[in-house]
Amino acid sequence: MQAKELMNRDVVVVRPDTSAAEIAQLLLDHTISAAPVVDATGAPVGMVSEGDLIGREDAERDARRDWWLAALAARDASGLNLPKPADLGKNTAADIMASPVITVAEDTDAAEIAHLLTSYRIKRVPVVRDGQIVGIVSRADLLRAVTAAPADAAAAKPHNFIAEAFENIEKRFRQGQDGSSGAGARAERRGEEKLSAADFRGLVVDFEHDESRRHEAERKAAIEQRRTKVKDLIDHHIADENWRAMIHRARQAASHGEKKFMLLRFPSQLCSDGGRAININEPDWPSSLRGEAAELYLRWEHDLRPQGFHLSAEVLDFPGGMPGDIGLFLLWGT
Repeated sequence: MQAKELMNRDVVVVRPDTSAAEIAQLLLDHTISAAPVVDATGAPVGMVSEGDLIGREDAERDARRDWWLAALAARDASGLNLPKPADLGKNTAADIMASPVITVAEDTDAAEIAHLLTSYRIKRVPVVRDGQIVGIVSRADLLRAVTAAPADAAAAKPHNFIAEAFENIEKRFRQGQDGSSGAGARAERRGEEKLSAADFRGLVVDFEHDESRRHEAERKAAIEQRRTKVKDLIDHHIADENWRAMIHRARQAASHGEKKFMLLRFPSQLCSDGGRAININEPDWPSSLRGEAAELYLRWEHDLRPQGFHLSAEVLDFPGGMPGDIGLFLLWGT
């Protein structure tokens, strides 16, 4: 099954400036445990859950979920005698959300979704089309798919759906095709009996027109190639063996005296803000990452940051004065 068959299409979203009280009210009203955070364009930039609202350290947190949320939403919680998380009522989604957010495409299969949920220790992933959220798939949706599976289909397989989803991780790699365009052969002039400077100037004008058309065709081809690459990077998910291969190459770089290694080079359009936050080195630049870049950030945060590794991003070129490609670097030097 694919994400489009599993997803819940009625997605409740919040904006970065939505208050914690408003978020709590939404979670209660819609009987949900989390909501994606979207920017002004509708692109997902984070995820805020009940755990972000009520904290994750209290052993009795789950049992008191509704009480906490009711208190945060300013409902009548008299008599509960529950402490309120310090200053949480003053916070917004941008202050407490988890980012960057892992997303999937509509054609991502259930096995890969299950792998993402376990690999990144998350409970749900937004489904996006052209950068916009069109649905959300949660662990509960995967479980519902299991219970809805026909009995004969279940009997025909030695393992249940979830076992297959977690054991058979599909590895999908896409490689963009380079396009090329040429100016084309110009029709040869015929039948001219005289030579003149005007004729030569005409040849120059013809050449310039051809060059202009060729450059425009190359520009459009480059734009389309970058658009295709952005889509591929959004849809592509990092397999465990790919991550291990990256770390191996980084180790080789260190053995040759290098102090950093570029994990990924990607177009600035992969960022939700076109690379602006990275260009001016804003502290929250990771929240702008999408697709493969976002997954690499989370892999670093979970696996390498505790070991003393650092991660940085920088704009590598500025075609037309705007951010072009961006490099994501793993650092270990002092």
